Amino acid sequence: MKKLTHSEISKNRATLETISKVNKLPVVVILNSIRSSYNVGSIFRTSDGAMIEKLYLCGYTPYPPKKEVLKTALGSQDSVEWEFIENPVEIVKKYKKDGYTICALEQTSKNINYSEISKNQLPLCLIVGNEITGVNQELIDLCDISIEIPQYGIKQSLNVAVAYGISIFELRKIFDNK
Repeated sequence: MKKLTHSEISKNRATLETISKVNKLPVVVILNSIRSSYNVGSIFRTSDGAMIEKLYLCGYTPYPPKKEVLKTALGSQDSVEWEFIENPVEIVKKYKKDGYTICALEQTSKNINYSEISKNQLPLCLIVGNEITGVNQELIDLCDISIEIPQYGIKQSLNVAVAYGISIFELRKIFDNK
């Protein structure tokens, strides 16, 4: 086994010119009032890795060209389709009307394990909330389902960018196994 060089890895990857031909994961993601620019940049990078359909930055979520977002995104803000819209409710209602399953990444009274999402729940609109307060109740009220990542220690949750990464790659795995 040998470590691959950057050029060896890159030769099998899409480029900005060919990104439109990539088989995108039928998931749109709403980040609502994320505080940390570094979390947002990390989510951009993870979104590129999973090749989601679109990323919406809402509320007071920082967005490019904020330098801290760009520092962590490492250019993925150019390969991930994204848009800033202050109020996420209008986005959720649009995708609900378009037949997307609306899903909160949140601990609720009726959540399912993140690994139990089924193929028939795609396309999906995934709502990710604030690092401290999570997804607000107004958005949860619009959701069809909520997913949770089980916790086995004393903490009740993971860092938002880490939780997003675990969830979005589980969704990618489900999509790829269609």
